[in-house]
Amino acid sequence: MILAIRDVLENDLDAVLAVNNTAGEGILTMNKAQLGHFFAMADYFRVAEVDGHLAGFLIAVREHADHDSPNFLWFRDHFEQFLYIDRIVIARDNRRHGLGRVFYSDVQSYAEVRVPQLACEVFLEPRDDATVLFHGSFGFHEVGQQRMPGNDRPVSLLCKELCSYPYVRQRYLEQGGLPDTPWLQERQRQGTAEAGNSNKDKPPA
Repeated sequence: MILAIRDVLENDLDAVLAVNNTAGEGILTMNKAQLGHFFAMADYFRVAEVDGHLAGFLIAVREHADHDSPNFLWFRDHFEQFLYIDRIVIARDNRRHGLGRVFYSDVQSYAEVRVPQLACEVFLEPRDDATVLFHGSFGFHEVGQQRMPGNDRPVSLLCKELCSYPYVRQRYLEQGGLPDTPWLQERQRQGTAEAGNSNKDKPPA
C-alpha cells in the first residue's frame, strides 16, 4: 500500500464530495457550494491517497475563519486561538487501517506551531464509543456540550492542549515568524495571493 497525505487540489473536489456524502450518519452532508467555500477558506484541507485513489480527507480552520458552524462558533466564544477540525472522513473501503490516526498526527503537526489548542466535537447520539475512545486516547478532553441547531443532536466539544506551542511562540512566532521551510508553509488557498513569507505567523496579541 502506498499512502500519501497532501493538500487538496481543485480537481479532487468531486471525489471529496462523494466520500463525504456516502460516509454515513456520523458525517453531515455537503453540497458543491459548501465544499467550494471550504476549498477557498480552510487553513488545513488535506486528502489521503492510497495507491493513487482518494481515501479520505480532513478539513480544519483557524479561529478567524468565515465559518458559521455552531460548534466552531462555540469554540470562538471560549478560546482566543485554536485550530478547529470541522470534519474528518475516511472512505468506507479504507476504514480500520489507521488513516484517522495518520490524519490526526498530521493536523497536530500543523497546529502545534501555530495555536495552543486543537478543537473538535463528536456526536453523543447515536452512541459511538470507538470515536469517543479514539479522541480520548489522542489526548482530547471535553470542555463543553451543546445540541446542534436543526437536528437537536447532542455533541461533546473537545480540546487538546498543544504542549509544543509555548516553545514555538517564544522561540519563533515572537521572534519574526516560522522558518521558511516547505513543511511549515500554508496551503495555496483559492483566490488569495501568496506572498513569499505567507507562512509567517504574527505574534499573538
